[in-house]
Amino acid sequence: MDDTARRSRDDGPDDRHVPPTGVDDATVAAVGAVTAAFEVVEHARGMLYAFHRLVGRADLELQEALDDLEAAGHGELADRVRADVVGRNVIAGRWTFQVVEDFDDGYHRAFADAERRVRDELTAGRRHVYEAQLKERERTHGRRGHEALPVDVPAPDDARAPDDAPAADAARVPPAV
Repeated sequence: MDDTARRSRDDGPDDRHVPPTGVDDATVAAVGAVTAAFEVVEHARGMLYAFHRLVGRADLELQEALDDLEAAGHGELADRVRADVVGRNVIAGRWTFQVVEDFDDGYHRAFADAERRVRDELTAGRRHVYEAQLKERERTHGRRGHEALPVDVPAPDDARAPDDAPAADAARVPPAV
């Protein structure tokens, strides 16, 4: 009998997180490293969006401050600063939204496509296979809080939740349509 037929919720990752047959540990680690590099790009992308939001907020706050400066009797200075800074490009020809769009459409898309291509070709598109193996090595098997799968994810050979799983909160579960 196949070993997967007797797997339980604590027997390791679900089938979406195990390497396909014949994929060696070095390949899994290398694919994991490509994904980790992409995760750094995702972090950078978040920072780029933060930059976009912060510069926009700074521009609006400057406009308010210049209105206050004008109200305090310094209209000529406020007008000079307003003309020089408010609405200015952050880099040649671009506001921050254009920087974000160029990044998303260029580097980010190319990196995302490459990361997916590596996973598709080497691990059948499975995500986080390396991390699933790491979890199996590092968790304390059989100890509460170290389960292989969350309670709301069916065990590898069991489509139903375990008997001791908490019932869903009826107020939070939308009706079926």
